Amino acid sequence: MGEVRVRSGRQARQAERAQKGGGVGRPYIVRNIPTYDVLSEENLLRIEAAADRVLAETGIEFRDDPASLDHWKRAGADVQGLLVKFPPGMLREILKSAPAEFTQHARNPANSVRIGGKNVVFSPAYGSPFVMDLDRGRRFGTIEDFRNFIMLAQSSPNFHHSGGTICEPTDVPVNKRHLDMVMAHIELSDRPFMGSVTAEERSEDSIEMTRIVFGEAFVNDHCVILGNVNVNSPLVWDCTMTKSLRAYARANQAAVIVPFILGGAMGPVTNAGGIVQSLAETMAGCALTQLERKGAPVIFGNFLSSMSLRSGSPTFGTPEPAIGSQVIGQLARRLNLPLRCAGNFTTSKLPDGQAMMEGTMSMLSAVHCGANFILHSAGFLDGLLSMSYEKFMMDADLCGALHAYLDGIKIDDDQLAVDAFAEVGPGNHFFGCSHTMKHYETAFWDSDLSDNEPFEKWEAAGSTDAATRANKLWKKRLAEFEAPALDEGIRDGLQDFVARRKADAADAWY
Repeated sequence: MGEVRVRSGRQARQAERAQKGGGVGRPYIVRNIPTYDVLSEENLLRIEAAADRVLAETGIEFRDDPASLDHWKRAGADVQGLLVKFPPGMLREILKSAPAEFTQHARNPANSVRIGGKNVVFSPAYGSPFVMDLDRGRRFGTIEDFRNFIMLAQSSPNFHHSGGTICEPTDVPVNKRHLDMVMAHIELSDRPFMGSVTAEERSEDSIEMTRIVFGEAFVNDHCVILGNVNVNSPLVWDCTMTKSLRAYARANQAAVIVPFILGGAMGPVTNAGGIVQSLAETMAGCALTQLERKGAPVIFGNFLSSMSLRSGSPTFGTPEPAIGSQVIGQLARRLNLPLRCAGNFTTSKLPDGQAMMEGTMSMLSAVHCGANFILHSAGFLDGLLSMSYEKFMMDADLCGALHAYLDGIKIDDDQLAVDAFAEVGPGNHFFGCSHTMKHYETAFWDSDLSDNEPFEKWEAAGSTDAATRANKLWKKRLAEFEAPALDEGIRDGLQDFVARRKADAADAWY
């Protein structure tokens, strides 16, 4: 998509103007609206008691990872082969050492993010094997697509994080693609990013590359990379995930612990039952990080979803998981842990009305449940099987609107505008008054994509819909992209590491 250039002073000035107007361009959001708590204390206690029963009576299997079982034995759990049962209260006690809030450092310190508390971080979608756009349709993702999405995220002031596996680069061998993905994040973005979790050695490679960027001593004492690990629901932690989880924790890097529960398949059909399962599975994974390294940062994650019980197909962006996310937020706050929850979910196959309706419902649930790290903020289509260029741009626009939404309403003498009423008087308009002129550049959020022109003007300009406008915008952003500067010594060190690691093994495609 053209030559990648180094950021100019012009782009820096544009970013500065963006930060002054509409609240975008910030390294992360500090929420100024309250969370939405839907359950009473009595009902929260009932959910916690049910999770304790599942943990103590049914237990969780930890497969093919003796080190994890040894951790649980030493901690006082009941270990029977691969099955681990936990005395009530044990996991909550272990989790007291996990930080309630931490900083993930970016190579550009101005872009470091604070995760936890009242802070909100938007990150693109993660894990799709396919990509799609209006020109070429649906196809397997490539490393070019992967790099393109990083550039699109970096060029938008509405994101705070570069993400992780934005799409699978299927043209790169499975055992080596993590090296190219981490390299792309470092070269094309100066925001925080995520590393590989598909094997312990790939997790360790990802972390080692951050040591080249930040220095070993800094990485030992500061979080610079996240690893997103999934429970094999229901009630199984497999060795691929626990070994990666422990690799991040022992390096003092943050693991994001996430059950992926499709109600009626990997969990109960009832919302309350799915929440009980999610709480049990997530607490176990979070606690394991603390047994590996006490005080390591960890994020309490959640992915509730529903399914069509007539067809067995997953459904995303539906109301039951959205309201369930509110409860997950309450439970995470009671554990005093940072939260990853919900995102921009949809089962739609196109960037259409269904996609935006479902995505907005689930994204608002993330905002109102108090999520601190919102993965899947942009690009999610086709039940996460596809990453859409057009949907990415439409979702970026929604994230911009949510910046303003999360800012809430400021109350001071200037905002109350009493003097403006005196100036304008009854029956007159405010369009040209001094208060309006003072605020007109920053008063309202300004969309990059919406068409607010009269019908006739819109028709004369081609009658384009939002997806068509998004198609033009992503192409423009890629054509104009300017990569942030990277120290040549660091670049050389990374390239040498990647070359050596690739030479160590033959290509593997599965």
